[in-house]
Amino acid sequence: MNNRLIIFDTTLRDGEQSPGASMTREEKVRIARQLEKLRVDVIEAGFAAASQGDFESIRAIATAVREPIVCSLARANDRDLARAAEALEPAARKRIHTFIATSPLHMQMKLRMEPEQVLEQAKLAIRFASKFTDDIEFSPEDGSRSEEDFLCRVLENVIAEGATTINFPDTVGYAVPELYGETIRRLRERIPNSDKAVWSVHCHNDLGLAVANSLAGVMIGGARQVECTINGLGERAGNTALEEVVMALRTRAGYFNLDCGIDTTQIVPASKMVSQITGFAVQPNKAVVGANAFAHASGIHQDGILKARETYEIMRAEDVGWTANKIVLGKLSGRNAFKQRLQELGIELDSEAEVNAAFARFKELADRKAEIFDEDIMALVSDEEATAGGEHYRLVSLSQRSETGELPFARIVFSIDGVEHSAVGTGDGPVDAMVNAIESKAQSGAELVLFAISGISPGTQSQGEVTMRLAHSGRIVNGVGADPDIVVASAKAYLAGLNKLHSKIEKLNPQV
Repeated sequence: MNNRLIIFDTTLRDGEQSPGASMTREEKVRIARQLEKLRVDVIEAGFAAASQGDFESIRAIATAVREPIVCSLARANDRDLARAAEALEPAARKRIHTFIATSPLHMQMKLRMEPEQVLEQAKLAIRFASKFTDDIEFSPEDGSRSEEDFLCRVLENVIAEGATTINFPDTVGYAVPELYGETIRRLRERIPNSDKAVWSVHCHNDLGLAVANSLAGVMIGGARQVECTINGLGERAGNTALEEVVMALRTRAGYFNLDCGIDTTQIVPASKMVSQITGFAVQPNKAVVGANAFAHASGIHQDGILKARETYEIMRAEDVGWTANKIVLGKLSGRNAFKQRLQELGIELDSEAEVNAAFARFKELADRKAEIFDEDIMALVSDEEATAGGEHYRLVSLSQRSETGELPFARIVFSIDGVEHSAVGTGDGPVDAMVNAIESKAQSGAELVLFAISGISPGTQSQGEVTMRLAHSGRIVNGVGADPDIVVASAKAYLAGLNKLHSKIEKLNPQV
């Protein structure tokens, strides 16, 4: 066993399975580039066979990044594996990750297969995948509830067929740390060729134990790859949080004695980018990346920090990318300064026309808001991407009136396929009135399942960022909008959500 730990990021695959977290191809590429700056070892870019949108996203990521291994998930069948291989063709370094369920419950109720059939299917999948790459990962789905003797047979055979990474997933978050780590240790001891593969852990957070289970799998079980996501994003209660694993290794280096190649100063920028793109806010008391992670309210704590920071802080905020929220640009800033700041923030626009459009929006914002922060620029570009490329719905203008004791009223002008429509609406509040006005013309039938507002930067001049999660016919999407006027931001978010529902190439949630 060596002391190098591989960081396998699955934000763009397993993280995206969180309802409402689906991303566009451009958003996925932005996050992949940030993950490359973070220096993750493997990026699981998606599930190529899930949809044409996911296939194209994987291919775009495989083209855009050069240093990390780019990986696609695939079920253990020829169609999925061939689709994954095709999507990964442009990658400098590629991996196919294939899986099949091995627990009695999953084999009987989901697959309707006998154990011997599952074993044969797993062997055939690795054999077929080896035609495309020699970097193949295998996962026995629901491994933590599988029978150990059967796991040994399956894993010994897939290693013999050419699997180079063996992932032991706690698919439903059922494991507890000691048992999980001991199971991996026993598997590695019992399987004769276990040393021919890197062992990996993939844990879900249903019992709040994902990070603990992952670290137990590493320390007790001898795993040398951790599969994780930014902010712990993922379906149900989420996945192992990358930032927590990495900072545990760094902060308790004397105990873990493991190295990973992560540039920890890129953790907070990655966290903010993922949160902004998906609309999933980070809770203030979230470890490492929460707004309060390095805040001290107690007088005793404050006194100790002033005397010696180490009294109450085990990490330095700047080591994970927290910096003082300084003004970076203003209305007198020029185009070159704006373009340079985009590059520093990891934002790469495809053409000069896109840079010019983003700069025009920046100048418009700077006329309304004296202080421009990094978060404002990120929101501005996200807003630009959400409304680019011949969108079906576009906001033209909005006016609203809300007085105490009076029924709120909104008048909105928006275009549908380039044709402007004017509508009025009333409601319980100005946002409700605005939504009712839009729906009087759009008649989308969408259900609003989440309405969230957050301030992007400090002060009353802050832009408000609004997330509206819409559901229709089993599909769930996030619309995000930002503006100093919160009602305008809400209108942008609602129309962005409608655009995603209308799109024919937007990725369906994997649950559907």
